[in-house]
Amino acid sequence: MSVMRPSLLRRGVQALTPHLYRSSGAGAPIGLSRTGLIRQLSAAAPPVPPSHPVWKLGRLNHVAIATPNLEQSISLYRDVMGAEVSQPEDLPDHGVTVVFVALDNTKIELLYPLGEKSPIASFLSKNTNGGIHHVCIEVNDIESAVSDLKAKRIRCLSEQTRIGAHGKPVMFLHPKDCSGVLVELEQA
Repeated sequence: MSVMRPSLLRRGVQALTPHLYRSSGAGAPIGLSRTGLIRQLSAAAPPVPPSHPVWKLGRLNHVAIATPNLEQSISLYRDVMGAEVSQPEDLPDHGVTVVFVALDNTKIELLYPLGEKSPIASFLSKNTNGGIHHVCIEVNDIESAVSDLKAKRIRCLSEQTRIGAHGKPVMFLHPKDCSGVLVELEQA
């Protein structure tokens, strides 16, 4: 549905109001009521272009898979499928050990719990075989993205961005606000 700015709509109605009540010759007014005119102008108005955000979504950086057995998952991708697999890296601030599987167009991030309070341990307690944990999408300006999304009532899982596995700022968005998917935004 097209949307017209209220100031333009008011000016259009004011300019056309005298023409609404011209006589049809029989003394009855012709044309539309003021409300009818507003409806017609609103429907026929060209759309107002959306404000251009300072930030935008970029490419898919990775799909993260939580695994209950990191060595077995590494072997699957490296030995069975022939993929290039990184060395495990512990990220104590995030409570995970990560391994990246290189693909032509993106990466798979294998996640394994690190420490007692690991969010991956909690995920694996509900999904004992493991599974897709989150998707990571790059953004060109993460601070603007986080500020804008918070203003649009998208919940973030931390107050501020944190440094992620690639050494860049990241932010996780609540899955209940993102169609049931845990989304990680990463600075491109």
